[in-house]
Amino acid sequence: MPSKKKRKRGGERPVIHPRNKYSENPPDFGLLASLHPSFEPYVFYSHDGRPKIDWTDFHATRELTRILLLHDHGFDWWIPDGQLCPTVPNRLNYIHWIEDLLASDLIPCTRADSVVKGFDIGTGANCIYPLLGASLLGWTFVGSDVTDVAIEWANRNVKSNPPMSELIEIRRVDSETKMFDAKELQNGQKDNINSFIDSNNTKRIDMRPPQSFSLSRLSEKKSYHGPPVLVGVIKDGENFDFCMCNPPFFETMEEAGLNPKTSCGGTPEEMVCPGGEEAFITRIIEDSVQLKQTFWWYTSMVGRKSNLNTLTSKLWNVGVTIVKTTEFVQGRTSRWGLAWSFVPPSRKMIFSHVTEKNNLSFMLEGLQRQYSAFHVLQSVESFLCSSGASCKLNAATFNIDITASKNHCDKILKSETQNKNEAARCKNELERSNASNDNNCQSDVLWFRISVFQQIPGTLLVRATLQQKESSISGLFSLIFQQLELFLKNKFCTERVLADGSCSNPRR
Repeated sequence: MPSKKKRKRGGERPVIHPRNKYSENPPDFGLLASLHPSFEPYVFYSHDGRPKIDWTDFHATRELTRILLLHDHGFDWWIPDGQLCPTVPNRLNYIHWIEDLLASDLIPCTRADSVVKGFDIGTGANCIYPLLGASLLGWTFVGSDVTDVAIEWANRNVKSNPPMSELIEIRRVDSETKMFDAKELQNGQKDNINSFIDSNNTKRIDMRPPQSFSLSRLSEKKSYHGPPVLVGVIKDGENFDFCMCNPPFFETMEEAGLNPKTSCGGTPEEMVCPGGEEAFITRIIEDSVQLKQTFWWYTSMVGRKSNLNTLTSKLWNVGVTIVKTTEFVQGRTSRWGLAWSFVPPSRKMIFSHVTEKNNLSFMLEGLQRQYSAFHVLQSVESFLCSSGASCKLNAATFNIDITASKNHCDKILKSETQNKNEAARCKNELERSNASNDNNCQSDVLWFRISVFQQIPGTLLVRATLQQKESSISGLFSLIFQQLELFLKNKFCTERVLADGSCSNPRR
């Protein structure tokens, strides 16, 4: 059941993927316990008679995963103690989203073979994505990893299920190979890394970045120095429909253990990366710049929405042709999906970097104590009115209705800060002019609403909703919202946000 926090936000609420097996029929723990005696010791009943398990017990969550894969998907599966234990419904959401991307007409299908081929970065001992993709959809997979335990148990899980063993290859990554960061590559500090090839005939890649692309912008804050991710792992002549990744979300194991409500295990190699998920996914982005159309779609799961915005900004900087995002929801857990491609789109796309959703939002975290939701709302009004746009603030509902012309939008996008007195003057002039305006040019006007919701102390949700979808300038909607996000985070949060979405040093 969705949490109360989710329900309070209002508007469209992300849900489990409609094709997910558990969308309409979540696992019945009582039934599973009656059919599978090994699961019965982990099931107990609440005061209202509902069967439950202890999510903080690794053995309980592992047995649940094993039983679901056996009962609902028909294959044998196991992982040793301490390895990352996946939740099946959540992983299915990711598989079905990739299925949607492949079936879409966003980019043309140039695949000669009808068999879909995927690459799972860091498949782990659980090998969950290749197993689900192969069993449900008949996809072929290469799953990569670096540790002996992961390689051994991934192979065991594949070989335990003969129908899928022909579809899945487990590939060892050389953990001793050092991957240089973006600055080293761009500055040419390593004479011996202009190209890379190893004894396994992995694809030779020119490691010098294209002249039109500044790699240093990707990694000024955090860099990845671990084993190869894609470059140095993909073999010469290989092509894939997609890659997917459940990246190491955290920078330290202490950070990984902060959630006391769940226990899904996980080794340092699976959970931790210097720089966290941002650094790891940035490496995937850097590799994708080298590999380009070797993959039809590059994708990754993202654990923090703030990182999603940062990574999306990095993608547009490297010249991708399309970016898609989604939210994966399972119970009380939310994750995000990020996908991009270098394949030219199948149709001309105006403002191709603009999110197509009519509802956008971001979390304003680290709010200083002296500021409330109303202070934020007033600043939104000041920021937008400074361009001459019409703003009607409703203090009772914490909403602002905005009407902006193309000229107003251009001013917002060209200006990072505005003078408050000028904002007030523009607002008064606009109110007088609106009184005599006959609104004959509605198609050239952008109408949207900004709402501010209190989440927890120090955290607000800022949501924008496009009111007129048919406007000829609706493509500017998300650009204005991105500019607003930068403005508010720089003004109210404990860290300043740079233009690329990253944060500078904390404010004093």
